[in-house]
Amino acid sequence: MQLAIRNVGKLYAKRLRALDDVTLDVGPGVLGLLGPNGAGKFTLMRILATITRPSEGDVAWNGADALAQPDVLRRVLGYLPQDFGVYPHLTAQEFLEYLAAVKRVPAHVARRRIPELLALVNLVEVARRPLGGFSGGMKQRIGIAQALLNDPELLIVDEPTAGLDPEERLRFYRILAELAADRIVLLSTHIVEDVAVLCPRFAETARFSISPFASRFGGPPRRGEGHARDSSNGKGHLVRGRRGPRVADRDDHGRNVERDRMGRKHASVRL
Repeated sequence: MQLAIRNVGKLYAKRLRALDDVTLDVGPGVLGLLGPNGAGKFTLMRILATITRPSEGDVAWNGADALAQPDVLRRVLGYLPQDFGVYPHLTAQEFLEYLAAVKRVPAHVARRRIPELLALVNLVEVARRPLGGFSGGMKQRIGIAQALLNDPELLIVDEPTAGLDPEERLRFYRILAELAADRIVLLSTHIVEDVAVLCPRFAETARFSISPFASRFGGPPRRGEGHARDSSNGKGHLVRGRRGPRVADRDDHGRNVERDRMGRKHASVRL
């Protein structure tokens, strides 16, 4: 499975630029998009979830044009938005049954899938409780469960740990790590710890663009480019960015390190 993003940009009314020339090649595993609020992560996630159309550029799923044929992505997509809402008077079981019907998951598949997902997110004992009484962490876990109803190959989670306490955050890390074994997981966050724990690959978002953004390694870097290494398989990735090249890597001690072309260290986070 392969998600290809080519030169994607988004321009809103009054020439408000939200994204500018984003290019990424993404394969199975977790890719983290790390950056401050307002850097364009939300817009990119909505484009990939087929909610928003880009002003320019292309998005392809396994070689098929996902902009011309959005159902190509929708069939394999699971999405947990940043502002995930629930119906407070529905129980967890009822809520998942309702969304399974909305997503056109066959009834016999939903009957088998929902108990499995409730077990995965550790909510079996509260499955008959109304969602209005759930904590923020429990609602996030229901959000992950609904995103997995159709057993997606591409899972997009936008700021999933915002507002969670440390225990709930660790539980969320374990769930996402398990899910990434056989699918693509895109994790958008402004929390460095999320990326340090979960993401062998990450891209840093600056305003309007992603710097660096990863693609297939294609030879020595040209001016304005650098390399990022995927620590899960040791392969190099080409990264480029308008705000200066950096290398996103992990050293021999398992620390995230960013260096510019001159080798100067920018940040180091111990796992």
